[in-house]
Amino acid sequence: MFTAKEISEINHLLVPENNIVIVTHHNPDGDAIGSSLGLKHYLKAKGIEAIVITPNDFPKFLKWMPDAKKIVIGEYKRKVAGEAIYNADVIFCLDFNSPSRIGILGEWVTKSRAKKVLIDHHQMPEQFDYVYSDTTVPATCQMVYHFIQENNEENLLNTDAAQCLYTGIMTDTGGFRFRSTSATTHRIVAELIEKGADPAIITSNTWDTNTISRLHLLSLVLGRIELVKEGKVAVLWLKRSELKEYGFDKGDTEGFVNYGLSIAGTKMAVFFMEDLYEDFIKISFRSKENVDTNQFARKHFNGGGHINASGGKYFKSIEDTIEDFKDIVEQEVF
Repeated sequence: MFTAKEISEINHLLVPENNIVIVTHHNPDGDAIGSSLGLKHYLKAKGIEAIVITPNDFPKFLKWMPDAKKIVIGEYKRKVAGEAIYNADVIFCLDFNSPSRIGILGEWVTKSRAKKVLIDHHQMPEQFDYVYSDTTVPATCQMVYHFIQENNEENLLNTDAAQCLYTGIMTDTGGFRFRSTSATTHRIVAELIEKGADPAIITSNTWDTNTISRLHLLSLVLGRIELVKEGKVAVLWLKRSELKEYGFDKGDTEGFVNYGLSIAGTKMAVFFMEDLYEDFIKISFRSKENVDTNQFARKHFNGGGHINASGGKYFKSIEDTIEDFKDIVEQEVF
């Protein structure tokens, strides 16, 4: 957590006359959007307006959240995003550890005169004016709650804020499945429910939103799951031509990798997908127990993340990428 001195300094900056901006990472997920909007609603309850900016668009299944439609998407509104960051007095940087993770916003944020406040749970954060980094916490939404708690202002959490923070915790813990989900996490979730978060509505709005295109793609992926390393590793993949054939939309493949991890006996699952526009392979890793996908992704696939959930990139064909992965993973001990 921030020190008491840092909390005091940050709070002195959080006044209605200051321009507050909240930014999050490229390809925002539930935790990125949930923490950004959750913080926005908390600040609004304090009488402080904030602008949420994302580098690019985010999945439709997250757009039900309160004020999601007010988010400024940098790739669509470069001038608005650039001017907001230029004029900012405070920039909250949520759910990323480096300006390189926020795409087109990175250079603008780096050059901004604003005080930068980092709240994030990824490893090896870079330098910001104020840093709250904790890799043991399963979601940035939980860290935003801790920040609010440190201010003794949980009373300012209304239904809108609670819904957003609950969504981020739910999605980043895989529905409270991942090992980093703690008793503290569940206590916070209980508090959010008491503040108005409705688990049934949130789950339905977030996960019960399948389209025909998503189900066709899922059927294709499930029909060719391959097990390697004596059944300990599941491999899933999709080609660009298949994404186009079935009308892929952003977020359609969210969670596909988890199906591999659901197979009895697996310790790791990996999902390879050709990028729709550029010549590289996007990779999602998931694991159980102490199988460290973060170190694996950093060492071999230009990526990183958390112990049990990471991402990467590879600049070969999808066939060569999968073959290289198979060769590499056979050398791993787990």
